[in-house]
Parts: sequence; C-alpha cells; structure tokens
Amino acid sequence: MHPCDVETPTTFQQPVEPELIERFKRGDLAAFEAVYRAFERAAWTLALRLTGRRDVAQEALQDAMLKAFERARQFRGEAPFGMWLRKLVVNEALMQLRHDRLHIIEVLDDDTRSDDAAPPPWRLADAAALDRALNRLPDAARAVLWLYHVEGFTHVEIAEQFGRSTSFSKSQLARGTRRLRELLAPQVEDTPCPLGSTTTA
Repeated sequence: MHPCDVETPTTFQQPVEPELIERFKRGDLAAFEAVYRAFERAAWTLALRLTGRRDVAQEALQDAMLKAFERARQFRGEAPFGMWLRKLVVNEALMQLRHDRLHIIEVLDDDTRSDDAAPPPWRLADAAALDRALNRLPDAARAVLWLYHVEGFTHVEIAEQFGRSTSFSKSQLARGTRRLRELLAPQVEDTPCPLGSTTTA
C-alpha cells in the first residue's frame, strides 16, 4: 500500500450509527467488536505510517482501541466519532515511538534550515517510490512529516506529542524533507501524488 491509498472516504470519515455509539459507551462488547472491525484498517494504516513498523503499529492499534473503549464515556459528539478515535491512534503510535528509544534519533535543535523555494519533494514523485522513500526515513522524521503535512498538526502540537521542544519538530521536518528530496531525486516523474492524497477506495 502506498501513501495515496492510506485515506479513503470510508475510513475514519465513515458515519457511525448513534445507537452503536451509545452501546459502545455503555461497555457493550458486541459494539466494541463492531467498532474495531469498522476502523481496524484505517487505524492500523495510520499507525504504520507514523511508526514504520508493523509490529509497533499493531500494538498501537490495539492500545488505541482499548483506550477508546475505556474512555468511551468521554466522547461527547463534538466531533465525528472517527475523528475522536483517530486522535487516540495518533497518540498511541507516538507513545510507542517515545518508548522505543532504539528508533528515536538524536536531533540537533539548530538544524532547521530548509529550501522554502523548492517544491515539496513528493509533488512529482511516483507513488511507489514515495512509499519506499518514506519507509527509509528515521522514525521521528517520518512521523513529524506525516503529522505536519497530512494530519495538519502545528509544530507546537507535534512537540507536545513527543514531549520535546518546537525546535525538535522544526528540525525533524526540515531534515526529513531534505532527506526525502534526496531519496526521490533520481526517481521523480511527472505524475503528481501529493503526500496523503486519496485516490482509491
């Protein structure tokens, strides 16, 4: 699966029947299973994109679903249910990264230079090449890129998620963008595939 396939209109955005949500909030196990099945693919794909490892993504998926069940009464309906669940998945995926010190790279907080005049490196990338390049990025850089460009997080929000400074987020974004451009440079084609676009169902 490549980045253009990650999000479809029937993943986190799919509607959930109010009656199912109410049963879920009451601790109904059948409702939990129904919610798990409905959002499993979307949650696992998002966790995998953030962590880059299937085993870690699976653990983040399971933890997020359990937390959703435990905290179901906190859901007030102020946002769609899927978006509430999506936030839990992001939190759990980043929690896994914070705990996995072997995969969190050390950063130079002053390494924030970027070539603002250059187009984002994924704009002209072949989808398969983009997926391979993203998977070769260090975990922290890949996660920050995804959170910033796809999830729409600010540097302040990303820093809070990692328990680091905003310069950490900025340096990882700049470093990840440069590295992604280097990886894609020999393979860039004319067909655009913006990071996180949705072309398949």
